[in-house]
Amino acid sequence: MPVSLKTAAKKILGTAINLVSSQTNLQTKYSPQVKINQRILFNFYQYAISQGCPFPLSETGFRVYSQFEEDGILLYIFAAIGTKYKTFIDIGSGDGISSNCANFAVNFGWHGCFIDGNPKNIENGKKYYATHPDTWAYPPTFINAFIQRENINELIRDSGFTGNGTVDLMSIDIDGNDYWVWDALTVVEPRVVIIETHIEFGMNSIVVPYDKDYVYPGRHPDYHGASPVAMEKLARKKGYRLVGAINYGFNTIYIKNGIGEDILPAVSIESILRHPRNIQRQKLFEPIKNWDYTHV
Repeated sequence: MPVSLKTAAKKILGTAINLVSSQTNLQTKYSPQVKINQRILFNFYQYAISQGCPFPLSETGFRVYSQFEEDGILLYIFAAIGTKYKTFIDIGSGDGISSNCANFAVNFGWHGCFIDGNPKNIENGKKYYATHPDTWAYPPTFINAFIQRENINELIRDSGFTGNGTVDLMSIDIDGNDYWVWDALTVVEPRVVIIETHIEFGMNSIVVPYDKDYVYPGRHPDYHGASPVAMEKLARKKGYRLVGAINYGFNTIYIKNGIGEDILPAVSIESILRHPRNIQRQKLFEPIKNWDYTHV
């Protein structure tokens, strides 16, 4: 990357990260300074990419609303591949505030649907977005439902989101049946999917068998979900490629094939599992390694 672009990148990215990482309450997460600096950063990414200077995805993360650094990573991804509809679906959204989609909803004017099984979460989320100065006129849709592979297509269809490419971003985090729910999903084909995997399973290509009534922690707090290897195989079957993950590796990110391969090519499973925390977490597999698994 040319020196001038490197200098500008450090200044813009540093300013944006300092602003969002120093926030202490919900109101400052959508302050004019946070909005302006994110938009400057978004436009800078687009300019740098147009000049043939893409950034490593691992260097773009920061947190505004998301629990980890998904907000920054997703900002870069959509700067790289563009947005078509500015829409999202968050499956297992909690209250929709500490969400991978909230930053886009509040600070970039996206519309979408939050789905969660806890009625208190739904109540809190509805209240937040119905009274928020940026979303009160057209708040996101909220659906209170226990999410299963048997009902996921109906839930999304009823929310008004259907069709290939009509959803820019889908987040799946339901602490258990994530793999099986994505496997069953046919009513939409989001351009980008971020989904939780169970890094404790390491490089084993395994999934805990489907249980439509599963509620975390179940029989054992580490006996749930799918390994990164199994999830990547499912993604390839559905026409997606792995492009990265958060620093700890468990929230993996996929882009639909045919979109932005030259900027965000496929990466290996090994490349997203390099954090030393993963070595410790994989030791938790030992007590349950002989339990029942679906090998994929």
